[in-house]
Amino acid sequence: MEWVLLAIAGLFSGVVGALVGLGGGVILVPAVLFFGTTLGLIPNITPQSVVGLSVVMMIFTGLSSTLSYMKTKTVDFKSGFIFFIGSIPGTILGAWVNKGLDLPSFNLYFGILLIILSTLLLVRNRLKPVKWFVENGKKRTFTDGKDTYVYGFPIWFALLLTFAVGFASGLFGIGGGSIIVPAMILLFLFPPHVAVATSMFMVFLSSIVNSVTHVSLGNVPWLYTLPVIPAAYIGAKVGAKLNQKLNSDALVIALRIILLLLGIRSIIAGLM
Repeated sequence: MEWVLLAIAGLFSGVVGALVGLGGGVILVPAVLFFGTTLGLIPNITPQSVVGLSVVMMIFTGLSSTLSYMKTKTVDFKSGFIFFIGSIPGTILGAWVNKGLDLPSFNLYFGILLIILSTLLLVRNRLKPVKWFVENGKKRTFTDGKDTYVYGFPIWFALLLTFAVGFASGLFGIGGGSIIVPAMILLFLFPPHVAVATSMFMVFLSSIVNSVTHVSLGNVPWLYTLPVIPAAYIGAKVGAKLNQKLNSDALVIALRIILLLLGIRSIIAGLM
């Protein structure tokens, strides 16, 4: 039974993760904690083990979706490498801090983070575009066949931001996409499709570092990776294809709703 549940969670995580650039951990972590700790259907699940499981899975969801997005030429590799470099020390630090969190604290802090991210996207259309980062940074352009987008960022700010993203990734096993995608859209003015594709490339690279750290801490339940990894890999392929069929506004709406629902559920679990 636990293998079926893990496969379902992995498949859904891969689809949603690749669709909106989250990496999948933001889906897998609360799902496995719910099945394992709330319902008791998956033995020996702790916040540390589910984070270890999540970061290993995201290597494969990141790889799968990156390969798919490369075909549509929506991956900004230069930006992705810069974001990855900044995330490395934060990822390692977050993984070490994770070992001191108990389950209620983990759920509460995780839920608060998701609510904040959802709120940022909720008010996105009511905020004036933050052009300062583009005007004072390295500009890039992207043409989707109809429109040409200008986006960019100062490298020093991107490194500071992705250090925080890496810390959250190592701490919660979420891959960093749930933070970097809203930042790329709101601050750096990335086109949503480019933000999602570039995020998944960064997730792939940072998850390798993240996994090494969690493996060294003994946090990875290797037996549970067997149903999760292939399901998540297939799901990421599906999510990447769906991404190309949705318009930019639909992607932002989907991301906002997913983060809000998961955040509310996680906070309730932490308080109870």
